[in-house]
Amino acid sequence: MISGGFTQTTGSLRAARFCLGLALLLCFSPVQAQLLQPEGASGFAPHPAAVGRRYMAVTANPHATDAALEILQLGGNALDAAIAAQWVLNIVEPQSSGIGGGAFLLHWDAATRRIQAWDGRETAPRAIAPDFGRRSDGSPAPFFDMLASGKAVGVPGLVATLEAAHRKHGKLKWQRLLAPAIRLADNGFPISQRLFVLLRDDPLLRRDAAAFALYYESTGEPKATGSLLRNPELAAMLRRLASEGSAALHRGDVAESISAAVEMRGGQLSLDELRDYRPREREAVCAGYRRWRVCGMPPPSSGGIAVLQILGILERSGLSPGGPERPEAAHLFAEVGRLAYADRARYVADPDYVVVPSRELLADDYLRQRARLLDPRKARGMALPGQLASSHSQGDGDSLEIPATTHMSIVDQDGNAVALTSSIESVFGSRIQVAGFLLNNQLTDFSLSPGRDGKPVANRAEPGKRPMSSMSPTLVFDAKGRLHAVLGSPGGSRIINYVARSLLALLDGGMDPAAVLALGHVGNRNGVTEVEQGRIGQGLARELALRGHEVQSLDMTSGLHLVVRRDGHWVGAADPRREGSARGE
Repeated sequence: MISGGFTQTTGSLRAARFCLGLALLLCFSPVQAQLLQPEGASGFAPHPAAVGRRYMAVTANPHATDAALEILQLGGNALDAAIAAQWVLNIVEPQSSGIGGGAFLLHWDAATRRIQAWDGRETAPRAIAPDFGRRSDGSPAPFFDMLASGKAVGVPGLVATLEAAHRKHGKLKWQRLLAPAIRLADNGFPISQRLFVLLRDDPLLRRDAAAFALYYESTGEPKATGSLLRNPELAAMLRRLASEGSAALHRGDVAESISAAVEMRGGQLSLDELRDYRPREREAVCAGYRRWRVCGMPPPSSGGIAVLQILGILERSGLSPGGPERPEAAHLFAEVGRLAYADRARYVADPDYVVVPSRELLADDYLRQRARLLDPRKARGMALPGQLASSHSQGDGDSLEIPATTHMSIVDQDGNAVALTSSIESVFGSRIQVAGFLLNNQLTDFSLSPGRDGKPVANRAEPGKRPMSSMSPTLVFDAKGRLHAVLGSPGGSRIINYVARSLLALLDGGMDPAAVLALGHVGNRNGVTEVEQGRIGQGLARELALRGHEVQSLDMTSGLHLVVRRDGHWVGAADPRREGSARGE
Protein backbone atom coordinates (compact mmCIF):
# COMPACT_ATOMS: atom_id res chain seq x y z
CA MET A 1 0.00 0.00 0.00
CA ILE A 2 1.07 3.64 -0.48
CA SER A 3 0.90 6.45 2.03
CA GLY A 4 2.29 9.87 2.83
CA GLY A 5 3.73 10.58 6.29
CA PHE A 6 2.95 7.68 8.61
CA THR A 7 1.91 4.34 7.07
CA GLN A 8 -1.68 3.43 7.89
CA THR A 9 -3.13 -0.02 8.39
CA THR A 10 -6.78 -0.99 8.92
CA GLY A 11 -8.05 0.74 12.05
CA SER A 12 -4.61 1.72 13.34
CA LEU A 13 -1.74 4.14 12.96
CA ARG A 14 1.67 2.59 13.40
CA ALA A 15 4.77 4.55 14.33
CA ALA A 16 7.00 5.32 11.34
CA ARG A 17 9.64 2.65 11.12
CA PHE A 18 12.85 4.51 11.53
CA CYS A 19 16.13 2.73 12.37
CA LEU A 20 16.35 -0.31 10.21
CA GLY A 21 12.62 -0.66 9.93
CA LEU A 22 12.25 -1.95 13.48
CA ALA A 23 9.13 -0.60 15.16
CA LEU A 24 10.11 1.61 18.10
CA LEU A 25 7.96 1.51 21.14
CA LEU A 26 7.53 5.26 21.04
CA CYS A 27 4.64 7.55 20.10
CA PHE A 28 5.58 10.99 18.80
CA SER A 29 3.54 14.16 18.85
CA PRO A 30 3.25 16.06 15.55
CA VAL A 31 6.04 18.40 16.65
CA GLN A 32 8.24 15.48 17.67
CA ALA A 33 7.55 13.68 14.42
CA GLN A 34 8.57 16.82 12.55
CA LEU A 35 11.95 16.72 14.28
CA LEU A 36 12.57 13.27 12.88
CA GLN A 37 12.18 14.47 9.30
CA PRO A 38 15.22 15.28 7.17
CA GLU A 39 16.35 18.89 6.89
CA GLY A 40 14.78 20.75 3.98
CA ALA A 41 11.75 20.28 1.78
CA SER A 42 10.92 18.52 -1.46
CA GLY A 43 10.94 20.31 -4.80
CA PHE A 44 14.21 21.37 -6.45
CA ALA A 45 16.05 21.79 -9.72
CA PRO A 46 19.46 20.18 -10.34
CA HIS A 47 22.49 22.35 -9.67
CA PRO A 48 24.84 22.62 -12.67
CA ALA A 49 28.08 20.68 -12.27
CA ALA A 50 31.42 22.46 -11.92
CA VAL A 51 34.53 21.47 -13.87
CA GLY A 52 38.16 21.91 -12.83
CA ARG A 53 41.41 20.68 -14.32
CA ARG A 54 43.49 21.07 -11.15
CA TYR A 55 41.20 20.69 -8.14
CA MET A 56 37.60 20.55 -7.00
CA ALA A 57 35.70 21.20 -3.76
CA VAL A 58 32.05 20.41 -3.03
CA THR A 59 30.59 21.36 0.34
CA ALA A 60 27.18 22.01 1.87
CA ASN A 61 27.36 25.81 1.66
CA PRO A 62 28.91 28.32 -0.77
CA HIS A 63 30.77 30.05 2.08
CA ALA A 64 32.45 26.75 2.97
CA THR A 65 33.25 25.98 -0.66
CA ASP A 66 34.81 29.43 -0.99
CA ALA A 67 36.96 28.73 2.08
CA ALA A 68 38.15 25.44 0.58
CA LEU A 69 39.02 27.20 -2.71
CA GLU A 70 40.89 29.92 -0.84
CA ILE A 71 43.11 27.29 0.76
CA LEU A 72 43.61 25.33 -2.48
CA GLN A 73 44.59 28.51 -4.32
CA LEU A 74 47.24 29.13 -1.66
CA GLY A 75 48.76 25.73 -2.39
CA GLY A 76 47.07 23.87 0.43
CA ASN A 77 46.08 20.27 -0.04
CA ALA A 78 42.73 18.51 0.16
CA LEU A 79 42.92 18.01 3.92
CA ASP A 80 43.83 21.66 4.52
CA ALA A 81 40.85 22.71 2.41
CA ALA A 82 38.49 20.34 4.24
CA ILE A 83 39.56 21.68 7.63
CA ALA A 84 38.99 25.29 6.56
CA ALA A 85 35.59 24.41 5.10
CA GLN A 86 34.53 22.54 8.23
CA TRP A 87 35.03 25.52 10.53
CA VAL A 88 32.99 27.68 8.16
CA LEU A 89 30.19 25.09 8.13
CA ASN A 90 30.08 25.34 11.93
CA ILE A 91 29.09 29.00 11.45
CA VAL A 92 26.64 28.80 8.53
CA GLU A 93 25.22 25.32 9.23
CA PRO A 94 25.11 25.26 13.05
CA GLN A 95 22.35 22.65 12.90
CA SER A 96 24.50 20.02 11.20
CA SER A 97 28.08 19.79 12.47
CA GLY A 98 30.88 21.57 14.26
CA ILE A 99 33.25 21.78 17.19
CA GLY A 100 30.79 20.03 19.50
CA GLY A 101 30.42 16.96 17.28
CA GLY A 102 32.35 14.22 15.54
CA ALA A 103 33.33 12.95 12.10
CA PHE A 104 34.50 10.15 9.86
CA LEU A 105 37.20 11.04 7.34
CA LEU A 106 38.72 9.11 4.44
CA HIS A 107 42.02 10.50 3.16
CA TRP A 108 43.65 9.43 -0.11
CA ASP A 109 47.38 10.14 -0.42
CA ALA A 110 48.13 10.09 -4.14
CA ALA A 111 51.92 9.91 -3.64
CA THR A 112 51.90 6.86 -1.36
CA ARG A 113 48.63 5.48 -2.85
CA ARG A 114 47.33 4.91 0.65
CA ILE A 115 43.88 5.39 2.16
CA GLN A 116 43.68 6.46 5.78
CA ALA A 117 40.40 6.18 7.70
CA TRP A 118 40.10 8.60 10.61
CA ASP A 119 37.49 7.79 13.27
CA GLY A 120 36.47 10.97 15.08
CA ARG A 121 33.28 9.53 16.54
CA GLU A 122 32.14 10.78 19.94
CA THR A 123 32.60 8.54 22.99
CA ALA A 124 30.21 7.73 25.81
CA PRO A 125 30.93 8.93 29.35
CA ARG A 126 32.07 6.43 31.94
CA ALA A 127 28.84 6.97 33.86
CA ILE A 128 26.61 5.72 31.04
CA ALA A 129 24.50 2.62 31.74
CA PRO A 130 23.66 -0.06 29.13
CA ASP A 131 19.98 0.75 29.61
CA PHE A 132 20.42 4.55 29.60
CA GLY A 133 17.51 4.80 27.15
CA ARG A 134 15.14 2.99 29.53
CA ARG A 135 13.11 3.87 32.58
CA SER A 136 13.61 1.97 35.84
CA ASP A 137 10.70 -0.33 34.91
CA GLY A 138 12.42 -1.23 31.60
CA SER A 139 10.09 0.77 29.37
CA PRO A 140 11.57 3.20 26.83
CA ALA A 141 12.38 6.64 28.18
CA PRO A 142 10.68 9.48 26.26
CA PHE A 143 13.07 9.83 23.35
CA PHE A 144 12.70 13.56 22.99
CA ASP A 145 13.46 14.05 26.66
CA MET A 146 16.84 12.47 25.98
CA LEU A 147 17.44 14.14 22.62
CA ALA A 148 17.69 17.69 24.00
CA SER A 149 19.43 16.83 27.24
CA GLY A 150 22.87 16.29 28.71
CA LYS A 151 22.24 12.54 28.77
CA ALA A 152 22.74 12.39 25.01
CA VAL A 153 26.05 14.30 24.82
CA GLY A 154 29.18 12.34 23.96
CA VAL A 155 32.78 13.55 24.14
CA PRO A 156 33.30 15.62 20.95
CA GLY A 157 35.81 14.18 18.48
CA LEU A 158 35.92 16.46 15.44
CA VAL A 159 38.60 18.95 16.54
CA ALA A 160 41.05 16.34 17.82
CA THR A 161 40.57 14.26 14.68
CA LEU A 162 41.20 17.09 12.25
CA GLU A 163 44.21 18.17 14.30
CA ALA A 164 45.69 14.66 14.26
CA ALA A 165 45.02 14.24 10.54
CA HIS A 166 46.61 17.63 9.86
CA ARG A 167 49.78 16.64 11.71
CA LYS A 168 50.08 13.64 9.41
CA HIS A 169 48.78 14.97 6.09
CA GLY A 170 48.50 18.77 6.28
CA LYS A 171 50.56 21.19 4.22
CA LEU A 172 49.68 24.74 5.30
CA LYS A 173 49.96 25.88 8.90
CA TRP A 174 47.06 24.97 11.16
CA GLN A 175 46.47 28.61 12.13
CA ARG A 176 45.96 29.64 8.49
CA LEU A 177 43.16 27.12 8.08
CA LEU A 178 40.96 28.85 10.65
CA ALA A 179 41.29 32.31 9.09
CA PRO A 180 38.24 32.10 6.74
CA ALA A 181 35.96 30.99 9.58
CA ILE A 182 37.22 33.60 12.03
CA ARG A 183 36.67 36.28 9.41
CA LEU A 184 33.12 35.07 8.72
CA ALA A 185 32.19 34.72 12.39
CA ASP A 186 33.43 38.27 13.03
CA ASN A 187 31.87 39.92 9.98
CA GLY A 188 28.74 37.81 9.81
CA PHE A 189 26.79 36.25 6.96
CA PRO A 190 23.21 36.65 5.68
CA ILE A 191 20.89 34.08 7.23
CA SER A 192 19.72 31.71 4.49
CA GLN A 193 16.11 30.68 3.97
CA ARG A 194 16.99 27.13 4.93
CA LEU A 195 18.56 28.12 8.25
CA PHE A 196 15.64 30.45 8.97
CA VAL A 197 13.10 27.65 8.43
CA LEU A 198 15.04 25.23 10.65
CA LEU A 199 15.30 27.82 13.43
CA ARG A 200 11.61 28.67 13.08
CA ASP A 201 10.39 25.09 13.19
CA ASP A 202 12.58 23.72 15.98
CA PRO A 203 10.71 23.91 19.30
CA LEU A 204 13.70 22.92 21.46
CA LEU A 205 16.56 25.28 20.62
CA ARG A 206 14.85 28.28 22.20
CA ARG A 207 15.22 26.60 25.61
CA ASP A 208 18.96 27.32 25.58
CA ALA A 209 19.57 30.93 26.63
CA ALA A 210 22.80 31.35 24.67
CA ALA A 211 21.31 29.90 21.48
CA PHE A 212 18.17 32.00 21.91
CA ALA A 213 20.22 35.19 22.19
CA LEU A 214 22.26 34.31 19.10
CA TYR A 215 19.53 33.13 16.71
CA TYR A 216 16.22 34.64 17.88
CA GLU A 217 14.52 37.96 18.43
CA SER A 218 13.09 38.75 21.86
CA THR A 219 9.66 37.72 20.50
CA GLY A 220 10.89 34.18 19.92
CA GLU A 221 10.90 34.56 16.16
CA PRO A 222 14.17 33.65 14.40
CA LYS A 223 16.23 36.47 12.99
CA ALA A 224 14.99 37.24 9.50
CA THR A 225 16.24 35.70 6.29
CA GLY A 226 18.97 37.92 4.87
CA SER A 227 19.81 39.58 8.18
CA LEU A 228 23.47 39.52 9.17
CA LEU A 229 24.35 36.88 11.76
CA ARG A 230 27.57 37.44 13.68
CA ASN A 231 28.92 34.99 16.24
CA PRO A 232 31.71 36.75 18.18
CA GLU A 233 31.77 34.04 20.84
CA LEU A 234 32.49 31.40 18.22
CA ALA A 235 35.08 33.70 16.60
CA ALA A 236 36.89 33.87 19.94
CA MET A 237 36.73 30.08 20.24
CA LEU A 238 38.14 29.65 16.75
CA ARG A 239 41.01 32.01 17.60
CA ARG A 240 41.79 29.82 20.58
CA LEU A 241 41.71 26.70 18.42
CA ALA A 242 44.11 28.43 16.04
CA SER A 243 46.61 29.17 18.79
CA GLU A 244 46.07 26.27 21.21
CA GLY A 245 44.78 23.46 18.99
CA SER A 246 42.40 20.89 20.40
CA ALA A 247 43.57 21.67 23.95
CA ALA A 248 41.38 24.78 23.76
CA LEU A 249 38.35 22.47 23.68
CA HIS A 250 39.43 19.47 25.71
CA ARG A 251 41.13 21.28 28.59
CA GLY A 252 40.71 24.44 30.60
CA ASP A 253 37.74 26.75 30.94
CA VAL A 254 35.87 25.60 27.80
CA ALA A 255 36.03 21.98 28.96
CA GLU A 256 34.75 23.12 32.34
CA SER A 257 31.87 24.95 30.66
CA ILE A 258 30.97 21.86 28.62
CA SER A 259 31.01 19.62 31.68
CA ALA A 260 28.88 22.08 33.67
CA ALA A 261 26.36 22.58 30.84
CA VAL A 262 25.94 18.83 30.37
CA GLU A 263 25.45 18.30 34.10
CA MET A 264 22.93 21.14 34.29
CA ARG A 265 20.89 19.35 31.61
CA GLY A 266 20.93 15.97 33.36
CA GLY A 267 24.07 14.32 31.99
CA GLN A 268 27.60 13.59 33.12
CA LEU A 269 30.77 14.37 31.15
CA SER A 270 33.88 14.71 33.28
CA LEU A 271 36.95 16.84 32.64
CA ASP A 272 39.04 13.66 32.52
CA GLU A 273 36.88 12.25 29.74
CA LEU A 274 37.16 15.44 27.71
CA ARG A 275 40.93 15.54 28.25
CA ASP A 276 41.50 11.88 27.36
CA TYR A 277 39.67 11.77 24.01
CA ARG A 278 41.75 10.30 21.18
CA PRO A 279 40.79 9.79 17.53
CA ARG A 280 41.35 6.36 16.00
CA GLU A 281 43.23 5.55 12.80
CA ARG A 282 41.52 2.59 11.17
CA GLU A 283 41.77 0.56 7.99
CA ALA A 284 39.23 1.42 5.32
CA VAL A 285 36.92 -1.36 4.12
CA CYS A 286 37.31 -1.95 0.38
CA ALA A 287 35.84 -4.37 -2.13
CA GLY A 288 35.58 -4.79 -5.86
CA TYR A 289 32.43 -3.87 -7.73
CA ARG A 290 32.54 -4.85 -11.40
CA ARG A 291 35.63 -3.04 -12.74
CA TRP A 292 35.86 -0.63 -9.81
CA ARG A 293 37.25 -0.72 -6.31
CA VAL A 294 35.06 0.98 -3.72
CA CYS A 295 36.36 1.97 -0.28
CA GLY A 296 34.37 3.17 2.72
CA MET A 297 34.51 3.83 6.43
CA PRO A 298 34.96 0.86 8.77
CA PRO A 299 33.15 0.34 12.10
CA PRO A 300 31.95 1.96 14.26
CA SER A 301 30.38 3.32 11.08
CA SER A 302 28.18 0.75 9.42
CA GLY A 303 28.30 2.75 6.20
CA GLY A 304 31.28 1.14 4.50
CA ILE A 305 30.19 -2.45 5.09
CA ALA A 306 26.52 -1.85 4.24
CA VAL A 307 27.23 0.07 1.01
CA LEU A 308 29.65 -2.65 -0.12
CA GLN A 309 27.13 -5.35 0.78
CA ILE A 310 24.43 -3.68 -1.32
CA LEU A 311 26.77 -3.42 -4.31
CA GLY A 312 28.16 -6.92 -3.83
CA ILE A 313 24.79 -8.65 -3.46
CA LEU A 314 23.39 -6.91 -6.52
CA GLU A 315 26.43 -7.84 -8.60
CA ARG A 316 26.27 -11.49 -7.54
CA SER A 317 22.53 -11.73 -8.13
CA GLY A 318 23.12 -11.82 -11.88
CA LEU A 319 19.98 -9.75 -12.34
CA SER A 320 19.93 -6.86 -14.82
CA PRO A 321 17.25 -4.42 -13.66
CA GLY A 322 18.18 -1.61 -16.06
CA GLY A 323 18.25 2.08 -15.19
CA PRO A 324 17.83 3.19 -11.57
CA GLU A 325 14.37 4.68 -12.17
CA ARG A 326 12.89 1.48 -13.58
CA PRO A 327 10.52 -0.44 -11.27
CA GLU A 328 12.72 -3.55 -11.47
CA ALA A 329 15.75 -1.59 -10.29
CA ALA A 330 13.89 0.14 -7.45
CA HIS A 331 12.43 -3.18 -6.30
CA LEU A 332 15.79 -4.96 -6.21
CA PHE A 333 17.52 -2.03 -4.54
CA ALA A 334 14.91 -2.01 -1.79
CA GLU A 335 15.18 -5.78 -1.33
CA VAL A 336 18.96 -5.68 -1.08
CA GLY A 337 18.65 -2.85 1.41
CA ARG A 338 16.59 -5.09 3.69
CA LEU A 339 19.41 -7.63 3.79
CA ALA A 340 22.19 -5.12 4.42
CA TYR A 341 20.28 -3.29 7.15
CA ALA A 342 19.41 -6.58 8.86
CA ASP A 343 23.11 -7.44 9.07
CA ARG A 344 23.91 -3.93 10.22
CA ALA A 345 21.50 -4.20 13.16
CA ARG A 346 22.96 -7.53 14.28
CA TYR A 347 26.69 -7.30 13.73
CA VAL A 348 28.09 -3.74 13.54
CA ALA A 349 29.27 -1.66 16.51
CA ASP A 350 32.44 -0.18 17.97
CA PRO A 351 35.21 -2.70 17.11
CA ASP A 352 37.07 -1.79 20.30
CA TYR A 353 34.19 -3.38 22.24
CA VAL A 354 32.80 -6.16 20.05
CA VAL A 355 34.16 -8.39 17.31
CA VAL A 356 32.73 -7.09 14.04
CA PRO A 357 32.88 -9.82 11.34
CA SER A 358 33.71 -7.40 8.53
CA ARG A 359 35.50 -9.93 6.32
CA GLU A 360 32.73 -12.49 6.67
CA LEU A 361 30.03 -9.94 5.86
CA LEU A 362 31.85 -9.05 2.63
CA ALA A 363 33.04 -12.54 1.68
CA ASP A 364 32.12 -13.72 -1.81
CA ASP A 365 30.34 -16.90 -0.63
CA TYR A 366 28.30 -14.99 1.92
CA LEU A 367 27.21 -12.32 -0.56
CA ARG A 368 26.20 -15.03 -3.06
CA GLN A 369 24.16 -16.70 -0.35
CA ARG A 370 22.38 -13.44 0.38
CA ALA A 371 21.83 -12.78 -3.33
CA ARG A 372 19.94 -16.07 -3.65
CA LEU A 373 17.27 -14.63 -1.33
CA LEU A 374 16.26 -12.01 -3.88
CA ASP A 375 13.02 -12.49 -5.78
CA PRO A 376 12.84 -10.22 -8.84
CA ARG A 377 9.03 -10.26 -8.73
CA LYS A 378 8.07 -10.09 -5.05
CA ALA A 379 9.04 -8.29 -1.85
CA ARG A 380 10.10 -10.56 0.96
CA GLY A 381 9.09 -8.47 3.97
CA MET A 382 11.40 -7.94 6.90
CA ALA A 383 14.72 -9.75 6.44
CA LEU A 384 16.70 -11.68 9.03
CA PRO A 385 20.43 -11.20 9.45
CA GLY A 386 22.57 -13.79 7.75
CA GLN A 387 24.14 -16.72 9.55
CA LEU A 388 27.91 -16.49 9.73
CA ALA A 389 30.40 -19.31 10.17
CA SER A 390 31.83 -17.80 13.35
CA SER A 391 29.73 -17.59 16.48
CA HIS A 392 28.17 -14.21 17.14
CA SER A 393 25.58 -14.53 19.85
CA GLN A 394 24.02 -11.09 19.62
CA GLY A 395 20.58 -9.54 19.45
CA ASP A 396 19.39 -6.99 16.91
CA GLY A 397 19.82 -3.33 17.80
CA ASP A 398 17.21 -0.59 17.50
CA SER A 399 19.05 2.73 17.54
CA LEU A 400 17.36 5.81 16.08
CA GLU A 401 19.83 7.75 13.94
CA ILE A 402 18.35 11.14 13.09
CA PRO A 403 19.23 12.87 9.80
CA ALA A 404 21.22 16.06 10.46
CA THR A 405 24.81 15.90 9.25
CA THR A 406 27.05 17.36 6.53
CA HIS A 407 29.45 16.01 3.92
CA MET A 408 32.22 17.42 1.74
CA SER A 409 34.24 15.93 -1.13
CA ILE A 410 37.55 17.55 -2.11
CA VAL A 411 40.38 16.71 -4.55
CA ASP A 412 43.55 18.83 -4.75
CA GLN A 413 46.08 19.63 -7.47
CA ASP A 414 48.23 16.60 -6.58
CA GLY A 415 45.32 14.17 -6.72
CA ASN A 416 44.96 13.81 -2.94
CA ALA A 417 41.37 13.51 -1.79
CA VAL A 418 39.20 13.86 1.31
CA ALA A 419 35.71 12.52 1.92
CA LEU A 420 34.58 13.98 5.24
CA THR A 421 31.20 13.39 6.87
CA SER A 422 30.65 15.21 10.17
CA SER A 423 27.71 15.58 12.50
CA ILE A 424 26.22 16.74 15.79
CA GLU A 425 23.42 14.15 15.26
CA SER A 426 19.91 15.64 15.16
CA VAL A 427 19.12 19.15 13.94
CA PHE A 428 20.94 21.50 16.37
CA GLY A 429 22.25 18.49 18.30
CA SER A 430 21.47 18.49 22.02
CA ARG A 431 20.36 22.14 21.82
CA ILE A 432 23.08 22.97 24.38
CA GLN A 433 25.32 25.84 23.30
CA VAL A 434 28.77 26.49 24.76
CA ALA A 435 31.30 29.09 23.53
CA GLY A 436 29.22 29.79 20.43
CA PHE A 437 28.82 26.18 19.22
CA LEU A 438 26.29 23.42 19.85
CA LEU A 439 27.03 20.12 21.57
CA ASN A 440 26.10 16.80 19.98
CA ASN A 441 23.45 14.31 21.03
CA GLN A 442 25.18 11.31 19.45
CA LEU A 443 24.56 8.92 22.35
CA THR A 444 21.03 8.46 21.03
CA ASP A 445 22.71 6.42 18.27
CA PHE A 446 23.25 3.59 20.73
CA SER A 447 20.63 0.87 20.71
CA LEU A 448 17.67 1.83 22.87
CA SER A 449 17.59 -1.78 24.10
CA PRO A 450 20.79 -3.27 25.61
CA GLY A 451 19.59 -6.77 24.83
CA ARG A 452 17.06 -8.66 22.77
CA ASP A 453 15.79 -12.23 23.14
CA GLY A 454 18.21 -12.78 25.98
CA LYS A 455 21.24 -11.75 23.92
CA PRO A 456 23.33 -8.58 24.25
CA VAL A 457 23.05 -6.05 21.44
CA ALA A 458 26.38 -5.19 19.82
CA ASN A 459 25.55 -1.47 19.73
CA ARG A 460 24.45 -1.25 23.36
CA ALA A 461 25.71 1.70 25.40
CA GLU A 462 28.94 1.13 27.34
CA PRO A 463 31.43 3.49 29.03
CA GLY A 464 33.89 4.98 26.55
CA LYS A 465 32.21 3.28 23.58
CA ARG A 466 31.53 4.93 20.24
CA PRO A 467 27.95 4.58 18.97
CA MET A 468 27.38 3.00 15.59
CA SER A 469 26.82 5.38 12.68
CA SER A 470 25.68 5.21 9.06
CA MET A 471 28.03 7.91 7.80
CA SER A 472 29.48 6.70 4.50
CA PRO A 473 32.36 8.78 3.12
CA THR A 474 33.39 6.85 0.01
CA LEU A 475 36.26 6.70 -2.49
CA VAL A 476 36.11 4.89 -5.85
CA PHE A 477 39.11 3.73 -7.90
CA ASP A 478 39.31 2.44 -11.46
CA ALA A 479 40.90 -0.81 -12.63
CA LYS A 480 44.33 0.85 -12.71
CA GLY A 481 44.04 2.08 -9.15
CA ARG A 482 43.43 5.71 -10.11
CA LEU A 483 41.04 7.80 -8.05
CA HIS A 484 37.74 8.02 -9.89
CA ALA A 485 35.16 9.46 -7.47
CA VAL A 486 34.73 10.97 -4.00
CA LEU A 487 31.28 11.11 -2.40
CA GLY A 488 29.13 10.90 0.71
CA SER A 489 25.97 12.34 2.22
CA PRO A 490 24.16 13.34 5.40
CA GLY A 491 20.81 11.75 6.14
CA GLY A 492 20.87 9.59 9.27
CA SER A 493 20.50 5.87 8.67
CA ARG A 494 19.30 6.59 5.11
CA ILE A 495 22.86 7.67 4.19
CA ILE A 496 23.70 4.10 3.21
CA ASN A 497 20.91 3.97 0.65
CA TYR A 498 21.68 7.46 -0.67
CA VAL A 499 25.32 6.62 -1.30
CA ALA A 500 24.77 3.10 -2.64
CA ARG A 501 22.10 4.17 -5.14
CA SER A 502 24.26 7.07 -6.31
CA LEU A 503 27.14 4.66 -6.90
CA LEU A 504 24.93 2.38 -8.97
CA ALA A 505 23.74 5.28 -11.11
CA LEU A 506 27.28 6.57 -11.53
CA LEU A 507 29.19 3.33 -12.08
CA ASP A 508 26.61 1.20 -13.88
CA GLY A 509 24.62 3.86 -15.68
CA GLY A 510 27.46 6.29 -16.37
CA MET A 511 25.09 9.11 -15.53
CA ASP A 512 26.17 12.73 -15.42
CA PRO A 513 27.16 13.65 -11.83
CA ALA A 514 24.48 16.34 -11.51
CA ALA A 515 21.83 13.92 -12.81
CA VAL A 516 22.97 11.29 -10.30
CA LEU A 517 22.34 13.65 -7.40
CA ALA A 518 18.97 14.77 -8.76
CA LEU A 519 17.58 11.21 -8.85
CA GLY A 520 14.57 10.69 -6.64
CA HIS A 521 15.38 8.49 -3.66
CA VAL A 522 14.11 4.96 -3.10
CA GLY A 523 15.26 2.71 -0.28
CA ASN A 524 14.41 0.20 2.39
CA ARG A 525 15.90 0.01 5.89
CA ASN A 526 14.36 -3.40 6.57
CA GLY A 527 10.85 -2.08 7.04
CA VAL A 528 8.72 0.01 4.73
CA THR A 529 10.02 0.95 1.29
CA GLU A 530 10.57 4.69 1.33
CA VAL A 531 10.17 6.84 -1.79
CA GLU A 532 10.96 10.53 -2.04
CA GLN A 533 7.89 12.71 -2.01
CA GLY A 534 7.70 14.95 -5.04
CA ARG A 535 10.53 13.12 -6.81
CA ILE A 536 9.22 9.57 -7.24
CA GLY A 537 6.07 9.35 -9.30
CA GLN A 538 2.92 7.52 -8.33
CA GLY A 539 3.50 5.09 -11.17
CA LEU A 540 6.72 3.74 -9.66
CA ALA A 541 5.17 3.70 -6.19
CA ARG A 542 2.25 1.64 -7.50
CA GLU A 543 4.60 -0.79 -9.25
CA LEU A 544 6.42 -1.32 -5.96
CA ALA A 545 3.15 -1.83 -4.12
CA LEU A 546 2.10 -4.43 -6.70
CA ARG A 547 5.31 -6.32 -5.89
CA GLY A 548 4.31 -6.44 -2.23
CA HIS A 549 6.13 -3.40 -0.89
CA GLU A 550 4.55 -1.31 1.84
CA VAL A 551 5.38 2.10 0.38
CA GLN A 552 5.82 5.31 2.32
CA SER A 553 6.24 8.68 0.57
CA LEU A 554 8.14 11.34 2.50
CA ASP A 555 10.79 14.05 2.27
CA MET A 556 14.24 12.48 1.98
CA THR A 557 16.63 15.42 2.09
CA SER A 558 20.04 14.02 1.37
CA GLY A 559 23.12 16.18 0.95
CA LEU A 560 25.16 14.17 -1.54
CA HIS A 561 28.37 15.80 -2.71
CA LEU A 562 30.26 14.18 -5.54
CA VAL A 563 33.55 14.63 -7.37
CA VAL A 564 34.20 12.45 -10.46
CA ARG A 565 37.13 12.16 -12.85
CA ARG A 566 35.93 12.70 -16.43
CA ASP A 567 38.14 13.16 -19.52
CA GLY A 568 41.11 14.46 -17.56
CA HIS A 569 39.03 16.90 -15.50
CA TRP A 570 37.36 16.85 -12.10
CA VAL A 571 33.60 17.28 -12.24
CA GLY A 572 31.89 18.36 -9.02
CA ALA A 573 28.18 18.24 -8.21
CA ALA A 574 26.18 19.32 -5.16
CA ASP A 575 22.87 17.88 -4.03
CA PRO A 576 20.06 20.19 -5.21
CA ARG A 577 18.05 19.47 -2.07
CA ARG A 578 20.33 21.69 0.02
CA GLU A 579 22.34 24.87 -0.45
CA GLY A 580 25.68 23.23 -1.32
CA SER A 581 28.00 24.29 -4.12
CA ALA A 582 30.86 22.93 -6.23
CA ARG A 583 33.86 24.96 -7.39
CA GLY A 584 37.10 24.06 -9.08
CA GLU A 585 39.93 25.40 -11.19
